[in-house]
Amino acid sequence: MPVPLPTATTRWRCTLCGNLTRFDVTRSTKAVEYVHLDLAGEPTVEEREVVSETVESVRCRWCNAVDQVELVDRPDARTETGQA
Repeated sequence: MPVPLPTATTRWRCTLCGNLTRFDVTRSTKAVEYVHLDLAGEPTVEEREVVSETVESVRCRWCNAVDQVELVDRPDARTETGQA
């Protein structure tokens, strides 16, 4: 089950232990890359465009809970968006 990404006004929170800061994130990314190979054949990605990205799972680093993450408002999100 995909997990929504945090936004400018939300953040992740573990529903079991309350962790707000440490998570292991497994994501699938589809990207188009411009790869430059030097004369020895070593690749360097010079441009990268993410076509799609999905967070597959989020594991809490504190309690090891898998997919027990919810989106909550950031503490200062209301003032940044002009809400009182």
